[in-house]
Parts: sequence; C-alpha cells; structure tokens
Amino acid sequence: MRKSYLKSPDLYPISASGRKITALGYSFMWVGMVVVLATFAIGGAGVMSLPLPMVLLATIIGSLAIGIFTSLTADIGIEHGLSFPVYMRAPFGTIGTHIPSIARGMAASMWFGINTYFGSTAMNGILNILFGFDNWFVCFLIFAIFQLVNTALGIKAVERFADLAAPIIILISVWMYSSLSDTAAAQGRDIWSWVENPVTGAAAFSAFLVVIFSNMGFWATIAADIPSISRFMKAPINEKNWFRRNKSSLIGNLVALPLTQAFMVVIGGVSYIAVLNYDPVVALQKAATGFFLGILLLMIVLAQWSTNIAANIVPAATIFSNVGGPKFPFWAGVITAGIVGILVQPWELFAVIIPVLLFVGGILSAIIGILVADYYFIRKRRVNVPDLYEDHGQYRYMKGVNLAGFISWIIGGTASYFVPNYSFVVGFVIGSACYYVLAKYWWFKKYEQAEILDPSDEKYLGISVGREWSIEESLNEGFVGEVPQDATINFE
Repeated sequence: MRKSYLKSPDLYPISASGRKITALGYSFMWVGMVVVLATFAIGGAGVMSLPLPMVLLATIIGSLAIGIFTSLTADIGIEHGLSFPVYMRAPFGTIGTHIPSIARGMAASMWFGINTYFGSTAMNGILNILFGFDNWFVCFLIFAIFQLVNTALGIKAVERFADLAAPIIILISVWMYSSLSDTAAAQGRDIWSWVENPVTGAAAFSAFLVVIFSNMGFWATIAADIPSISRFMKAPINEKNWFRRNKSSLIGNLVALPLTQAFMVVIGGVSYIAVLNYDPVVALQKAATGFFLGILLLMIVLAQWSTNIAANIVPAATIFSNVGGPKFPFWAGVITAGIVGILVQPWELFAVIIPVLLFVGGILSAIIGILVADYYFIRKRRVNVPDLYEDHGQYRYMKGVNLAGFISWIIGGTASYFVPNYSFVVGFVIGSACYYVLAKYWWFKKYEQAEILDPSDEKYLGISVGREWSIEESLNEGFVGEVPQDATINFE
C-alpha cells in the first residue's frame, strides 16, 4: 500500500527524549544568528538620519516586540513537538500548506546565500592575509558546503556549534566595537551624536519607525517558523503554566535576542560612522591589519555559520522535506536549500536589503497573525495532531485547502505592502482578525474540527498533560477522524 505523502519521519512530533536544546543552547543560537549583514545594515542605515542612541532604542523596542511574537508561536513546537510546515496544515490545509511554506523556505534559502556570501568575503580576507589567496567565489562554495554538512548531521550538531561559536563571537564583538570606535574618533566623529543627514519632527519619527520595523521584519521569518526549532527545546512535562513551560524560549527571545541585536546594530552604526560603510568586513579591513584583522574576520565567519544553520538551513530543509514527502528526507532538504541559496546570486541582493526586510516582514507577519489566531484564539492550543498526518483527515478541507487561511493571508499581506513603515503591525493585525472571523464563523462551520467541538485537554494537548504524540503505520484505537487503511496512528 502507498504510504501517505504527509508521513515523513523527519516531520513527526518530537518526543521529550528527543528534545536536546537547553535554555543556554537556544540563547547561544540567538547570539550567532544575530551577527548578519542585515543587522549591521539596520544600524548603518539608521545613523544616516538618527543619532545612535535613538537607533539603539528603536532596535530594543523592535527586538522585544518580535521576541514576544516568536515566543507565542514557539509554543506550538514546545507543546506538541510540531514543526512549522506540519502545523501550517491546520490553517492552510494539507496541500495548501505548501504555498506559504515554500515562500518561507525560499526566503530562508535566500538569506542562507546572503549570509554565506558575507562570511565568504571574511574568509577570503583571512586567507589573503595568511597565504595571499584571493578568490571569494571559491571561499563561497567551500563555506556553503561546510555549513550544509554541519546541518545535515542533525539539530544537536547545530547546538554544539552554537555553544562553541557564541562565546567567541561575544568576545570578538567587543573587540570589534572598540576598534571601530577608535577609527571613528580618529576621524573626529563622536559615535553617540554624529548623524550624516539629521532629520527632525515627523521625518525623525518615520525614521524611528523604519528602524523598529526593520528589526521586526528581519526576524519575522524566525517568528513564523520557530516551531521547527522550538520542538527540539527541553521543556517540563505536565507543566500547565505557559510561562514556566516556555522558559527556555522566553529567555532566548526576550533576553538573548534584544541584547545581542542591539549590540550588533550599534556595531553596524559605528562601522558606518567610522568609514561610511555598514559592512564590517569592509570597515575592518580599513581599520585593522595583520593578526588582529584576521581574528576579527574569523568572528564574521563563525557568526554566519552559526546564523545560517539555525535560522535558515534548518527551517528551509524542514519545509522542503515536508513538500517532498516521505521519500525526501531532511538531508535532501538541506541540499535543496543550499542549491536555491546559490542560484539566487546573493552577491547581487545587498542594495535592496532594507526594502526587502520591510516587504518580507509584512508578508510573513500576516502568517504569524494567522498562526496565533488559529492556535490560541480558535483551537485554544488544542490540536488533533494525528489528523495532521492523514490524507483524508479533518485538515484536508476542500481538496487540501483552507480558504479562510489563504484569503486572510492575501488581505493581510496586501494591506502591509501599502504601508511599508508599519508593515509588520498591519499584516499581523489584519491577517489574524480576518482569519478569526472567516475560520470561526464560516470555514469551520463547513469543516468541523474535533478539538473545537470537544475542547478536551486530555485528548488534544501535548506535553503540558504528559502526552507525547506518536505517528505509526497501523491503525490503533484512540484516533479521531478519517484514516486511510494503510495508516496506523498511536499517541500516548
């Protein structure tokens, strides 16, 4: 009998014993993820019109805000052990999930390519210092291969690398800040007051909002598919208090992210003030030489490696594995993400980073709004997990598509496009509001949902009631919904 295309072992719920990421490990992941060219670009663009203290304040506000959204969606992975593309079958349908998921997967692959290029220029600088070698494209290919192999080895290898890289990144970042500050001082520029083209009044407020939503827009990608990572986080069993159950996630999202993001945005701002270029690889090559330059560039390489595997390759590979089905394992998804990341020619994308951040943030914020509305306000965190893996279960809807989700996504994403400075808030609010109304009062009247009809904690909650969802190959008692004859589902 044909195996269901929804049943890929790499996408099954993660049990408590399979959750290896600690609170410290997740925080270290954030330290590595934040050190990317886009973060520096936010700081560099900000000090063109605002003093650095205002850029810093806007960054902290934006980081805390996106950290809250990320923590909300992370509970999907922590409570039920589900990845982003699997849970998306609930608000978009078993087939419909592929469209928004692929959009996120393509964005993640694009960022993998951008960060790999950024890291390859630093690697090229190191090899040039040591051996006189100068070919960034060869460095790009080598760097990409190392990252892909590291990720294909599994989530524990990702966390171990983050544990190694994070302390080094923190120490060298302080060194980088000091070096660039000295260069700015030598140019007669006070880093905390210098502004290239100062603005006031409404223009200053608008510039302040751009910094806030640029920070939120960049991490909207993670806020949407954080379940693909959070399902591997250690969490207490039978813990019904949301805050205690999500402790590891909250520490990473509301402490590690804002602190690291703020510091790296400051480095980007100082870099621009020092040499009028927010790219620290370029700035450092002007501000340092020899051994010191090599060490600073090494931090850039480690940071891009740590960022890519956690923020881009893991989510993209999970998504592509979901689309490919059981015969397309996680490692194949990793390779696909790498190929896409190279084909988009990331070296051509730098000039449009800030507009892209705002646009992508708006599109993805509508998805985040839909996820939050579906998970918290409609299902109230209860999920009929076995049916997520069934071709003909309750999430099949109309030929595999949930129209309430798609209509809400289109309306929310379109609305955000017309107000780029407010794109994240507009996309989230309109997307979530539309979905709540359409799903609750229209779609779920047509396609009844077991967890809504019978809101039982014991049947439809996960780790908070001690349940570990398990998907197997033969029919077993305890299943709710319609199942093909070749499938078996057992949950404890």
